[in-house]
Amino acid sequence: MAQHLPPFAAEPEDLAALSELEQLERLKNGLMARATGGFFDEGEYRALRRSLRNNASLSAKLPDFLRTCSHLSQYWSFIQKLFPSYQERRDYLWDAFAPAIDYLETKDSGLVVTPDSEMLAQFNAQGVHAAWHKALNRRNDDPEGAITAARTLIETVCKHILDDAGIPYGPTDDLPNLWHRTATVLNLAPSQHQDELFKAILGNCQTIVDRLAAIRNIAGDAHGQGRRPVKPTPRHAELAVNLAGSMAAFLVATWLEQGEGGALT
Repeated sequence: MAQHLPPFAAEPEDLAALSELEQLERLKNGLMARATGGFFDEGEYRALRRSLRNNASLSAKLPDFLRTCSHLSQYWSFIQKLFPSYQERRDYLWDAFAPAIDYLETKDSGLVVTPDSEMLAQFNAQGVHAAWHKALNRRNDDPEGAITAARTLIETVCKHILDDAGIPYGPTDDLPNLWHRTATVLNLAPSQHQDELFKAILGNCQTIVDRLAAIRNIAGDAHGQGRRPVKPTPRHAELAVNLAGSMAAFLVATWLEQGEGGALT
């Protein structure tokens, strides 16, 4: 169902009452509504766009189309031609806004941006930012959902790398299988190395991924639970998300170092 946002005057004093994160969320929701047949006020769009782009550190993390689409008519032409379906447009906007939202949420919490977030932000693939953002946001309030999103993150990264490398995989391939295929493409499989230390480290990476898949099956929200369900706590979700972020970032860093398919030097 399309969202209908109540317009506001978009005067400076109105914007001043909103935090940057609130402005960004309002802009994202307004563009989501416009992309799916709803209404977004032209004056509000221009005011929010101008206000957010005036922040130099934030501007670089905003979606690229905001630099060229100064009017909603330009945005509509852009999004309509780019994706035919509403769901594709939603997915695109979630991914496009994720780096800026992550930046502001981390800034507001007083935390330092993690290397994992920085590395995953460089991998501009549909679905990756959304899965990482979802995993981070659900750690405290929805541990089961965070664990499921953590696994989805690694699966998504593996599939994008395999797609780009031209390596086929089946619809029933599970996470351990996808990781093994991706590791082989990236020369990260233990069998591809002679040094015992590297073999052990890379083997432990495979073990971590295998265990993350198992944890998701018994503690995530993707399967039904019996009479004695396993209830993960935020600390369990924190561990799963951090491990998944590190594993996914490791794959992305290796892929980028290889020049997206070139030989590792």
